[in-house]
Amino acid sequence: MPSVYVASPLGFSPATRGYYDEVLLPAVAAAGWTIHDPWADLDGSVDASFAEAKWLGPESRLAALRQINRSLGQANEDLIRTADALFAVLDGTDVDSGTAAEIGFAAALGKPTIGLRLDIRSTGDNDGTVVNLQVQHFIETRGGKVFTELDEAVAALAALKV
Repeated sequence: MPSVYVASPLGFSPATRGYYDEVLLPAVAAAGWTIHDPWADLDGSVDASFAEAKWLGPESRLAALRQINRSLGQANEDLIRTADALFAVLDGTDVDSGTAAEIGFAAALGKPTIGLRLDIRSTGDNDGTVVNLQVQHFIETRGGKVFTELDEAVAALAALKV
């Protein structure tokens, strides 16, 4: 079964995490994809590390947070490298900077990307773009497209030949 990295800022807030876990991920999985989920913390170790760092003195806390950040960044890089494609949520007043970086990295690796923008606000650089023109460029030149409906985006993902 092909694998897909799901890039999105939806894990940062409980208000959006439910949609991510209960709607988006099941739709992608139902399309026949194994999900590489950067928000997965199956054993609770990420949350525990952040909780422990909170109680450290300033210097130790900073060192601990830098180590956590390096570990998470490397883990996400590894997930993108081993995925066959990338599915990116592009909502917000601008595309989330981490999501944009993940799209650029996947594009540099030649991985196809499908974008989903459910947000009704206009954020393109001009009328010819749905989102930031560079983000849209990386998506489209790698065989993907930006969609405004979840069903269409998932169908396009299912149709990718990887």
